[in-house]
Amino acid sequence: MAYSSSARDFVALSDLHPNLARPNVIGVVIGKTDVRGFPDRKNIGSERYTFSFTIRDSPTYFINVTSWGREEYIRSLSESFRVGDCVTIENPLVQSKEAEREEKFNPVTPSCYKLLLSENHSVVKMSSCYEMDTKLLSLLHLPVKEPQDYYSLGDIVANGQSLDGRILNVLAAVMSVGEPKYFMTSDKRKGQRCEVKLYDETEMSFPIVCWDNESIQLAQSWIPRETVIFASDVRINFDKFRNCMTATVISKTIITTNPVETIVDVYTVEQLKEKALQSDGKLEPVYGIIYGYISTLDIDDNASKVIRNRCSICRFLVNEMSNTCTFCSDISSDSKSTFASFDILVDLTDHTGTLYSCYLSDCVAEETLGCTVHEFLTLTEDKKTALKWQLLLERSKIYFKVSI
Repeated sequence: MAYSSSARDFVALSDLHPNLARPNVIGVVIGKTDVRGFPDRKNIGSERYTFSFTIRDSPTYFINVTSWGREEYIRSLSESFRVGDCVTIENPLVQSKEAEREEKFNPVTPSCYKLLLSENHSVVKMSSCYEMDTKLLSLLHLPVKEPQDYYSLGDIVANGQSLDGRILNVLAAVMSVGEPKYFMTSDKRKGQRCEVKLYDETEMSFPIVCWDNESIQLAQSWIPRETVIFASDVRINFDKFRNCMTATVISKTIITTNPVETIVDVYTVEQLKEKALQSDGKLEPVYGIIYGYISTLDIDDNASKVIRNRCSICRFLVNEMSNTCTFCSDISSDSKSTFASFDILVDLTDHTGTLYSCYLSDCVAEETLGCTVHEFLTLTEDKKTALKWQLLLERSKIYFKVSI
């Protein structure tokens, strides 16, 4: 199989083998390590530099790519693209990989090969094929492991030190993203660190630490209380200093941001109600899709009923009386602030019935209404009513989460 563009044909990653002459490949970058230097055994006193990245061109196929060379070449190449970019690679060397040895430090891939880049023979470029880029970018939201193959944060905490040193997958939402901290190592190398707090239905605050520049830059793009990540192959450790379990992003880790494609189950309103009745109050969170419409949307009544304040650190709703957040107790009060956010009660209806008092909140509400809180507050009552009737009774594909 080959992908075609106006300039060249691309070999599918699944069709690569060492006998191909001057292959060209295209893929989206789903993982990337920092540049590192090592003593050059052939030239005593000098260093060779390297970095690796992983590209994907289909839901089932991705491959690791490594480049070695002079510092100037390696740093320039590394800085030319980031995770999430689509790249083309001309004339890489296709080599069989030693899975057991190489996958100890690199992402596990379905390919039995790896790609090596040569400064003199290989070329990496940002892709300019719009049609192909659109197809590849959708792959960014597909986890590289089975979507059900992960530990809940509560399971990690409950198992405690028995998981110390284990490599696991984690699916969780982002509660807060810390500022990057920079430092100098004992051997005079620059270092950096960034801590992200995760949460799920089982645990409200769980730290995951990034030590490399690539994962720190990726983390800075995450939105607290909105972004969900599937982190494959993170290392779990017991932090003796803080007496808690932590996760660490390592060179094997690939982080999938907002893995929405994992939500594929379609329900009717009637099926959801039956599921809740049968749960005896112990319903595990249910994620799914309803094809229905919003049947109640009172946004033209009283603004105080649809807008509430959230913590700017973790995006949780704050106490209305004290205007303080109860979830950020470990952060000094003088660094906290709040912001106005939508928190709208809506009814969802399909041909089988109605779900009453569902929350349409925060960024999802802004996308649905097509305006920010500030813009909403400037609307006249007539325009709010007109906006309501644009949305009411419009058949929609609605993603939901139900928990008790």
